[in-house]
Amino acid sequence: MDLGAITKYSALHAKPNGLILQYGTAGFRTKAEHLDHVMFRMGLLAVLRSKQTKSTIGVMVTASHNPEEDNGVKLVDPLGEMLAPSWEEHATCLANAEEQDMQRVLIDISEKEAVNLQQDAFVVIGRDTRPSSEKLSQSVIDGVTVLGGQFHDYGLLTTPQLHYMVYCRNTGGRYGKATIEGYYQKLSKAFVELTKQASCSGDEYRSLKVDCANGIGALKLREMEHYFSQGLSVQLFNDGSKGKLNHLCGADFVKSHQKPPQGMEIKSNERCCSFDGDADRIVYYYHDADGHFHLIDGDKIATLISSFLKELLVEIGESLNIGVVQTAYANGSSTRYLEEVMKALFSTAVEMKIKQSAEQLEDKKRKAAKMLENIIDLFNQAAGDAISDMLVIEAILALKGLTVQQWDALYTDLPNRQLKVQVADRRVISTTDAERQAVTPPGLQEAINDLVKKYKLSRAFVRPSGTEDVVRVYAEADSQESADHLAHEVSLAVFQLAGGIGERPQPGF
Repeated sequence: MDLGAITKYSALHAKPNGLILQYGTAGFRTKAEHLDHVMFRMGLLAVLRSKQTKSTIGVMVTASHNPEEDNGVKLVDPLGEMLAPSWEEHATCLANAEEQDMQRVLIDISEKEAVNLQQDAFVVIGRDTRPSSEKLSQSVIDGVTVLGGQFHDYGLLTTPQLHYMVYCRNTGGRYGKATIEGYYQKLSKAFVELTKQASCSGDEYRSLKVDCANGIGALKLREMEHYFSQGLSVQLFNDGSKGKLNHLCGADFVKSHQKPPQGMEIKSNERCCSFDGDADRIVYYYHDADGHFHLIDGDKIATLISSFLKELLVEIGESLNIGVVQTAYANGSSTRYLEEVMKALFSTAVEMKIKQSAEQLEDKKRKAAKMLENIIDLFNQAAGDAISDMLVIEAILALKGLTVQQWDALYTDLPNRQLKVQVADRRVISTTDAERQAVTPPGLQEAINDLVKKYKLSRAFVRPSGTEDVVRVYAEADSQESADHLAHEVSLAVFQLAGGIGERPQPGF
C-alpha cells in the first residue's frame, strides 16, 4: 500500500469540513457537490474488499429516486448482493475520516479484515444519467488505481445491470455474459420463450406505456426493446429528452401521489408502469372507465408472481414452499390474500389430477417445467430490477390471459397514504418490530397509538429515511378519507415530537 500516493491523491479529493455521512441500505446519498471525497474513498474500499474476497466488486454511482441534484454511491458484493454489514461500517468510517487520519483508517480496515495487500483486485463501475455522475465515477477510478486495482468502467448502466455484471464475472460466466448484450439476450430470450406458450391473451396486441423517470431506464430499454418486440410493444415516456430526473415522474412520485406522472396521457384501462431513476423499482397503474386512478404496487406484483410460481411447482409435482418477504408497508389485504391463495392452490391441483389422464398430466408437467425455467432466467439475480420485473409481469399476464383490471381485482387494497416530514436530524427516530414501532423520541409511539384508535381497520407507523433528513409516514384505514386524515395527524405528531423543520404538514394531497 503506497501511503504516500494515497495521501497525495486524497488531497485532490479533499473532504469538506464537518461533513458526516452514514452508509445505509442505499449506500451514501447527498448533494452531488459534497461527494467527491466519498467517491475516491469508496474506490479505495472497493479494492480492499476485492482483495479480501478475491472477487470482482462493483461500485454504482447513483442516487436512485432522489432529485437530480443529488448523487450517491454503493458497493456491490461478489454475488451481486448488498455490501456486507461489517463493511458498511468501514465505509462510514472511511468516508468520515479527516485527511490526517486516512492512512490509519485504511491500515485498520486491512488488519481487521486480514486483507492480503499483495492480492490482485478488480472493480467494475457503473453510473446513472445525472449530470454529476461521470465526474464522480472518475473519482472512484482514481481511488481504485491509486491502490493498484484493475477496473472496467461500464459507463451508463441501470443499478441492477451492474449487479448482474458483478455476479456474471464472479461465476465465470455460468449465470450469463458480463456484457450489456448478454443481459439483454438472457432476459429477452426467456421472455420470448414464455410468451410463445401463451395460448390466449387478455389483449390481442400487447402494449405497455412506460414512464422512465427521465433516467437511465429509458436509454437501456430503448437499446433492448428490439430483442423482445415480438412479444411486447413498449411506448416510452419521460425518456430524458426533456424534463428533470425524477421530477413529477417515476415510481416514487406515482406511488406517493397516487396519480400518473407528468407527460403521460392515459386512456381508459391502458396498462402503464413507472421506473425510478436507476431502474431498480417499478409500479403499475391504470385509469378505469370512470377515470379513477388505480395503483398496482409491489404487493400485487409479489402476489401475481408468487402465486404463478406456486401453480407451476404444483403442476410439476414439487412441494417446495414459497416465501414472500413483505415489509411494514405491505398492505394488510395482500398478506391475507397470499395466505389464502397458497392454501387453495394445492387443493385445486389435487382435484385436477384426479380428473385428468396420465398423458394430459405429463404434457402439462413438461410445459410447466419449461415455463418455470424461463421465469427463473427472467429474474435478474439482483434484487429489484424494473426491466426484468416488467418482463416477468407481462409474461405472466399473457400466459394467464389477464387484463390489468383482472390482475388488480385479485384483492382490494385497504386505502392507504404515505407522506414525508422534514426534520432537522432523522436519527432522532429509532424503531423496532421491523420498523413498525417507534422507540424514540419519547411519546411518539404513544401518540401514534392514540391516533390509530380513532379509525376502523387502521394502522400507522413512521420510519426515518435511509438517505435524507425526512421521516416517512404510512397509514392504512377503512376509507381513503380516514387514511388521509390519519396520515396527516401522524405527520403533525412527528413534526412536533421529532424536530420538524420548515412548514408544518398541511391537510390535502
